[in-house]
Amino acid sequence: MLDIKLIREKFEYVKESLKKRNQNISFDQLVSWDNERRKIIAEVEQSRLKRNKASETIGKLKREGKEPQKELLEELDQLRVRIQEKEKFLLNIENQIEDFLLRIPNIPDETTPVGKDDENNVVVRVVGKPPMFSFKPKHHWEIGERLQILDFERASKISGSRFAIFKNEGAVLERAIISFFLETHKKNGYQEILAPYLVNRSSMRGTGQLPKFEEDLFRCTDDQMYLIPTAEVSVTNLHRDEILEENQLPIKYCSYSACFRREAGSYGKDTKGLIRNHQFDKVELVKFVKPEDSMKELETLTNDAEEVLQLLEIPYRVMALCSGDIGFSSTKTYDLEAWMSGEGMYREISSCSNFKDFQARRLNCKYKNSINKKREFVHTLNGSGVAVGRTFATILENYQQEDGSVIIPKVLRKYTDFDIIKAK
Repeated sequence: MLDIKLIREKFEYVKESLKKRNQNISFDQLVSWDNERRKIIAEVEQSRLKRNKASETIGKLKREGKEPQKELLEELDQLRVRIQEKEKFLLNIENQIEDFLLRIPNIPDETTPVGKDDENNVVVRVVGKPPMFSFKPKHHWEIGERLQILDFERASKISGSRFAIFKNEGAVLERAIISFFLETHKKNGYQEILAPYLVNRSSMRGTGQLPKFEEDLFRCTDDQMYLIPTAEVSVTNLHRDEILEENQLPIKYCSYSACFRREAGSYGKDTKGLIRNHQFDKVELVKFVKPEDSMKELETLTNDAEEVLQLLEIPYRVMALCSGDIGFSSTKTYDLEAWMSGEGMYREISSCSNFKDFQARRLNCKYKNSINKKREFVHTLNGSGVAVGRTFATILENYQQEDGSVIIPKVLRKYTDFDIIKAK
């Protein structure tokens, strides 16, 4: 959430920054509410001063054994009623201001490339070369079904479209990828968290999913609970309404979770395979850091996500997302895109973002600054470390053999106890 003080003091800067995101937002109503809010606060403070003065006068008279004048008592009652009415009106305006602010996206960082959409994203680096095949490589869903390690038909029978069943060696491989990711990130100083998959509305609002993206969430209406779209929600809310000590920072978490998304607005896109399912596995990286360190921490977070792809020997590239393509809460984002041999293209497998204080304001998460002794908002970051199902798909496509078998990457073999998946 943006600081209303920033909007008030740097109005044109905020408007121009949001235009870089293709957001032409009118702040007229917000400015009107803000002016009215400050006016009411001043009126309430004046009324409270008068009330306090009247109360002191009445108290003094009673202590002296004198009866307060009827007019003075009536004035006190009128002041109390006026204050209550103004406070109710103030609360209503503050709720409107908050709802407005909750729907405004974050401001792009100055280092975020300016652009309209994903066509304007910038290649930062390319790591590894796509494998060469003496045959036409197949798509991962073809490979998985022939090896009897993926079953989309029965998943559809059980749940519907955009679901998958992992079977036999496929189930083992999925679990192996998760274990490998978690162990690798823990070696880099991340604390492992296994958090709830069902969260309340406050948690969704804290990380920016609500109120703007409710249509993309699975909601349990009877309980007012939501299935998480990513472990970012559960893990980032660990420190909601907390004041952290400066010496605790940076705090680094890694967390495996199943993730649940409606994929609203993606009708007709990636209907086959594991790329855009309603339920999928992911290992998430989350950081709480000091403001002056957050851009440096974004680079290390991205490098940590890259490491697992390098160890798996999966070719990938790093993309700096442009201002028109970064997520709602992000100020700067790097996407990691893994090479998919069957499709002959790069596919997003991780998104690493710096939110600065945008989420922390919604979460009310602060730390004690040892220099100025003030309580300031932390900066939060998160990134996929990385998407498990997409890694599974990438392995099938890049490690496939002409006879239909799939070689297991070397770093995974201690988790799988087999080095190849052969056709049955």
